[in-house]
Amino acid sequence: MSLDELPVRDDLRGKKPYGAPQIDVSVQLNVNENTHPVPVEVADDIARSVRDALMTINRYPDREFTALRTALATYVNDGDAQTGSHELAYGSGATIDNLWAANGSNEVLQQILQAFGGPGRTVLGFPPTYSMYPLLAEGTGTRWVTASRGANFVITPDIAVAAIRAHQPDIVFFCAPNNPTGTPLDLDVVRAAYDAFDGIVVVDEAYHEFMPDSQPRATTLLQGRPRLLVSRTMSKAFAFAGARVGYLIADPAAVDALRLVRLPYHLSAITQAAATAALRHTPSMLAMVDDIREQRDRLVAELTALGYDAHESHANFVLFGGVDNPQATFRALLEHDIIIRDVGIPHSLRVTAGTRDETSAFLTALAEIGR
Repeated sequence: MSLDELPVRDDLRGKKPYGAPQIDVSVQLNVNENTHPVPVEVADDIARSVRDALMTINRYPDREFTALRTALATYVNDGDAQTGSHELAYGSGATIDNLWAANGSNEVLQQILQAFGGPGRTVLGFPPTYSMYPLLAEGTGTRWVTASRGANFVITPDIAVAAIRAHQPDIVFFCAPNNPTGTPLDLDVVRAAYDAFDGIVVVDEAYHEFMPDSQPRATTLLQGRPRLLVSRTMSKAFAFAGARVGYLIADPAAVDALRLVRLPYHLSAITQAAATAALRHTPSMLAMVDDIREQRDRLVAELTALGYDAHESHANFVLFGGVDNPQATFRALLEHDIIIRDVGIPHSLRVTAGTRDETSAFLTALAEIGR
């Protein structure tokens, strides 16, 4: 029997699942992972914490994942205090009541759509942006509508407000910095969007650790804005992609809304133990962020020197245009044992900022291949 013969929902027929190519090569720079390994001493502590959790694995985990939310609240306040902002999340700091977590930020976003979207409701996005947004919308029966970005993929307050007035959405998604373009988002856009309607504003800050330290994060806008939700992940800067831990900072009422749709015990005891242990070692886990920023900026400079149009990026990847045949370049790089990403933007490719050696291997191969 084929999929087409099953009684799948009509709105899912003909759709394709999300999937970046999984190819075994030496230099993997296609899915924006942190390519630096977790420090050995941190891995050892995480392993001890997981072992302790296994001693009571016959019991259900803490349904409210209290220790993890406490650790995340500390990280959010300490991290945002170091960005140069003049205020913390919620002014005096986020508390455990403002924190939520799930199996990757994708599940956080899915829960948001389950709680605030669904049949008869609409979510607005600004492509090119994270390709999972429309898939999550489809999976929850939420209508996905889009508006165009401005020059260089920028969203201005006027663009955001005009799109909200035109589409009358229930939810707006902003990716900041944007994936796949790396474009920063001015917080004036978030303010304007929030004031333009009565729905939910989601700012997806999956890559916020790679932003300039002086740039305020969306968490600084949370005070007095209960319809603003900020989503983040431990997958990128924390090199924790395989652990699947995402989290949300929002008004306690919004957190309560997600409790209505989450599965029982949705975060395993193993996940909770591993993530809580990792957060105990935040300085060590984030020590590689400056190296990644350096390689990202190196990519922008050297791609430009090679004649490509490398876009400004505040994330851990770079989108570059001026590629005559993206698929041909993609295949040629595979022959050099390197994989990057064709994100579907004409004459463009995206490359993750890896280690110094990985970045050098990519740049050397690209120079040999030519445009």
